[in-house]
Amino acid sequence: MQIFDLTGFQRDLLYVIAGLDRASGQSVKEELEAHTGREITHGRLYPNLDVLVNRELVEKGQIDRRTNYYAVSDTGMEALENRREWEQQYISFD
Repeated sequence: MQIFDLTGFQRDLLYVIAGLDRASGQSVKEELEAHTGREITHGRLYPNLDVLVNRELVEKGQIDRRTNYYAVSDTGMEALENRREWEQQYISFD
């Protein structure tokens, strides 16, 4: 599975989820808002999380009846690794 056809926002979500342990949607939102300095609405966040789940890049589970968690799947990690390898052939920090 490739992530080249994801939007930049969807890729950012994937990276943040990979860096958090069983991230809730709220924790992903807070992390991105802190990094970008921009408010992220629920109407933007959750449909994009659903795209990642539907593409099997992210697994969705339940913490309690009101809160879901998100974790990058093995397929998602492989896609992130492939993306990083592709980026590294164009960017060098030597």
